[in-house]
Amino acid sequence: MPELPEVTYQKLYIDSTSLNKKIVEVELGADKIFQSPKKDFKEKLIGNEFIETQQIGKYLLVQLKQDGMLVIHFGMTGKMDYFNHDEVQKHAQLTLKFEDGSRLSFVCPRKFGKLFLTDSLEQFKKQQNLGPHATDIDEKAFIDLFEKKKGNIKSALMDQSFIAGLGNLYVDEMLFQSEIHPKSKAENLTQKDLSLMFKNMVEILDTVTKSKTEGIKIPDSYLRPHRSEGEDCPNGKGKIEMTKIGGRSTYFCPECQEIK
Repeated sequence: MPELPEVTYQKLYIDSTSLNKKIVEVELGADKIFQSPKKDFKEKLIGNEFIETQQIGKYLLVQLKQDGMLVIHFGMTGKMDYFNHDEVQKHAQLTLKFEDGSRLSFVCPRKFGKLFLTDSLEQFKKQQNLGPHATDIDEKAFIDLFEKKKGNIKSALMDQSFIAGLGNLYVDEMLFQSEIHPKSKAENLTQKDLSLMFKNMVEILDTVTKSKTEGIKIPDSYLRPHRSEGEDCPNGKGKIEMTKIGGRSTYFCPECQEIK
């Protein structure tokens, strides 16, 4: 499932290929992709232009020149594809032809992605009950979120209404780097724990985003290159284990990560 860094990459991809181009044709795919009335997509998009992009959590919002926004959720396999030929990809669920002959497709083979129309980011955020975007908050705001939070920390960080943009992969990484067991209770974490977790969140999201956009290698000290049951912990202290939390496969090192 694409998380915040992957969506940031898709944001930059649209910014570099598809802004300020008049849309002259629209082709629509599977009905289940469209979360607003399907007919509205052609009516809203033809003759319009993308002028800027924004992001809230795992959603990419594309501002239209003539009112409103197109919103993209990438699901398991979604991505944007910009091209200059006539042949549209087999799994394209939305294809826009621009006045200069180029095209932009939302390609989603497994059809778990979603497309919405909305008037504004704030309206969409309210409709979807989204918490603050993970990279938009400072340390104090992050710590304040936990003032009355209860339950295990892994589930709390995965809750998009609590904080938007974190998913399974990078929550595991945050907890590993912070030496906090994923079954720890949020209410048992100290301010020092939360401060460390915030700093690691910022660093991890920045590092992974740069790996997507600039080709920077993920450090071997990260859990991610070793994220398999029975693998050696990158700290050399034990073996990686896997458990299920909230139905999600969760990887951790029992020697490094303390239950609180």
